[in-house]
Amino acid sequence: MTYQAELEFFKKLLKNFHLAYVIITPDMKTLPEPSAGIYRLYTCCDDYMKDFWERADKYKDNVIYRINSICMYRYLFFRLPDTDEPQFMLIGPYVLTGISQKMVLETAEYISLPEEHYHRLQQFLIGLPRIYDESVLLSMLNVFGERIWGSIDNFRLQDENSRITIDFSAEGYAQYDEEYEEPQQLMKILEERYNEENSLIQAVARGQTHKAEAFVNGFNIQGIEHRIPDRLRNVKNYMIILNTLLRKAAESADVHPIHIDKLSSEFAHRIEQITSESGMNTLSREMVRKYCLLVTNHSMKDYSLLVRKVLTQIDLDLTADLSLKVQAKALGVNASYLSTLFKKETGKTLTEYVNGKRIEYAIFLLNSTQLQIQAIAQYCGISDVNYFTRLFKTAVGKTPKEYRDSIYI
Repeated sequence: MTYQAELEFFKKLLKNFHLAYVIITPDMKTLPEPSAGIYRLYTCCDDYMKDFWERADKYKDNVIYRINSICMYRYLFFRLPDTDEPQFMLIGPYVLTGISQKMVLETAEYISLPEEHYHRLQQFLIGLPRIYDESVLLSMLNVFGERIWGSIDNFRLQDENSRITIDFSAEGYAQYDEEYEEPQQLMKILEERYNEENSLIQAVARGQTHKAEAFVNGFNIQGIEHRIPDRLRNVKNYMIILNTLLRKAAESADVHPIHIDKLSSEFAHRIEQITSESGMNTLSREMVRKYCLLVTNHSMKDYSLLVRKVLTQIDLDLTADLSLKVQAKALGVNASYLSTLFKKETGKTLTEYVNGKRIEYAIFLLNSTQLQIQAIAQYCGISDVNYFTRLFKTAVGKTPKEYRDSIYI
């Protein structure tokens, strides 16, 4: 195999999409979940590997098969070239739309699934990852295909309907130990969910937006437990849980509760106003980004308690008297000691830090409001507009008026 490095990179991309994959080789006795579920959903035993290899010769080289199941899921499948023994790559299964209880019931009726096995079908389907834009996945696959087959002209995508024989007879189900399998599968699902939630918390606590977004982009919101009949209410309940997880992540990064509570309350209100699942997916990504930004801008993990108190006071009210003398008196410490400690931990004097925050806020107001320059100076805690103008020009290179004018050029 001459493309091992590219294959490993492709696997990492699939993992970021929360897509299962497996390289099928002749020595494999069984497939890992959920790939095995494609077959076990129908055959209810582990003999599918024997059945697979008996039919392997029918799969052509240089063809990527997109298998569409009557049960609403699909997966990608192709033979890997340049291998000593036959090897196949299976990607999926996945779904392109949310799976509702009504859809599962209709599917179960269509395939004549016995009622006692409905829960098994539902558990399988709602646990599958959802791909919102399949074109992104296919673009990734095209790039990988060019590498392993030499050119995009050397392979093709072929759609096929699933040809797995459905066996719902008593004999077909006899080999399936449902009492053992379902608890084991449920345990695995819960373990994976909690592991992913812990990874999300760690990413947000470090301000790693890209890593946290990868979790949310791949998360299957349809797979949450249906505790009440109202599907939208179920999703809202999950979003409330997500908001709580993100709050705890920010708290673990030593962000002051006043900042966390403000953002958390905003999202709690917006969650209740959402009217569709698509709106929930958009909001979940925004929540992750803003909590990561909150950690980046307000984490005090590396500061001592004294400096944290000063930083919090600055964030709370830029119009207050933030002089070293006043801050030291409020904290009951020597002004010289506080000055030295603040410079050591932040790299700036207290005055430099406060002025920097005031200029940042002034830029925000100039970009987002039509307030007069004098009013902006006062909102930033500077009563002398001339001093504010000099301070702003020193920091930005333009006066506040010149900066505002440049915005609308």
